[in-house]
Amino acid sequence: MIICAVPVKNLGDAKQRLVPALGPTARRELVRAMLSDVLAALRAARLDRVWVVTRDPEVVRLTAAFGAEPLTTLSDAEDSSHSSAVAVGQAEAARRGAHVFLTVPGDVPCVTTDEILALAAAARDGTPAFAPSRSGFGTNGVALTPPDAMPLKFGEPSFQNHLAAARVRGLEPRVLTLAGLALDVDAPEDLATLAAEGGATASGRLVRAWASVGTGSSKPGPPWVA
Repeated sequence: MIICAVPVKNLGDAKQRLVPALGPTARRELVRAMLSDVLAALRAARLDRVWVVTRDPEVVRLTAAFGAEPLTTLSDAEDSSHSSAVAVGQAEAARRGAHVFLTVPGDVPCVTTDEILALAAAARDGTPAFAPSRSGFGTNGVALTPPDAMPLKFGEPSFQNHLAAARVRGLEPRVLTLAGLALDVDAPEDLATLAAEGGATASGRLVRAWASVGTGSSKPGPPWVA
C-alpha cells in the first residue's frame, strides 16, 4: 500500500512570505489553486491513499472534491508545523501497515503524475528517496519504506539534513531531481516563475490572470502586487 500525505496549514495563516505581493484573499485563492493542482496530479497517480493533513474546514471540502481523505487529528502545535503534520501522517501510515509513505507539500503546483510515481518507485528498504527544491535547500518530496524508516524535519536546509540523518541511521538516500516538484511557491519572486512555467495548471492560470488585469497599472513592481 502506498500512502501520500499533504500537509496544509490553516488558510488564514498560509503563505505569510507572500504578504508583500498578495493580500489575504489572493493568498487564500492561490493556496486553494495550488492544492487543487497537487491533488489532481495525485489523483491521476492512483495511489492507494492520499491524505490531506489539515484542520481547515475549507481545505477539508476541497480535499473531498479530489477523492482524497482529510486527516484532521492534529493538535494546535501540529497544525501550525509542517514537520509535525507530516509526522502525524507518517505515524498513521505506519499504523495502517503501508509499504511506502510519500509526502509532498501543497504548494508545488507544477508537480506531475509521472514525478509522483517516480518518487514512489524510488524508495526501497534501506533507501529513502528525497526530491530537493530548486534552491537545493528545501525538501519537496520524500518516499520512505517502511513509513517509519526515519523521522522527517522540514525547513531549510532540510534537504542536506535529511540526507545526513538517513546516513547516520545506516540508510543510503536516493536523490531525484524533479523539475515540477522542485518549484514551490513561497516568495514573491516565485509568482513570476509560476506564471511562466505553470502551463495549464489552475494556479498558473490564476497568476497570469492577475498579471493581465494589472497590465498598464501605475503601481510599481509586478502587476499582481496589491
